[in-house]
Amino acid sequence: MINALAQSGYKTFDEISRQVIKEAQQDGIEQLFLTEPLLFSQKLLEGRIAQYNAAAEINDAFVIYDRGIPDIPAYMDYAGQKYTSVFTEACEKYVYDRVFALSPWEAIHEVDNERYEDFETATRLHDFLIKTYHQYGYMPIEVPQCSIEKRVDFIEKYLKR
Repeated sequence: MINALAQSGYKTFDEISRQVIKEAQQDGIEQLFLTEPLLFSQKLLEGRIAQYNAAAEINDAFVIYDRGIPDIPAYMDYAGQKYTSVFTEACEKYVYDRVFALSPWEAIHEVDNERYEDFETATRLHDFLIKTYHQYGYMPIEVPQCSIEKRVDFIEKYLKR
């Protein structure tokens, strides 16, 4: 989706977690979130705040992020991890205009080197994500399961409102 939105001319920011996971794997740590969840989450937070700040410098009507800051405590809550107020304060300080949610879709769900969650896990995580975004005052807009082109059209209609 993020690639399709970028190809449609939107300024986008890719998912930071893939970069963090790849770097950890190069250091011999297969899944940093599983071995050191707080360190992994801190790296994500730093990266997502950097993206947020970089977006402020972009002179465009819309900037689209693959993932948002509230994803971090959602994942940690899912994993039953304790975390400091730094994470919740960041969720309150760095606010997004809209949140689009793409629920797991079994027909297209894939596992790879960085995305290791099976479909059941992805579904449970999605529930935590939606709950967390609600906790921070967002009303996530559910993007329908359809072709990428139709999903881009759906998002564009909401952006033009």
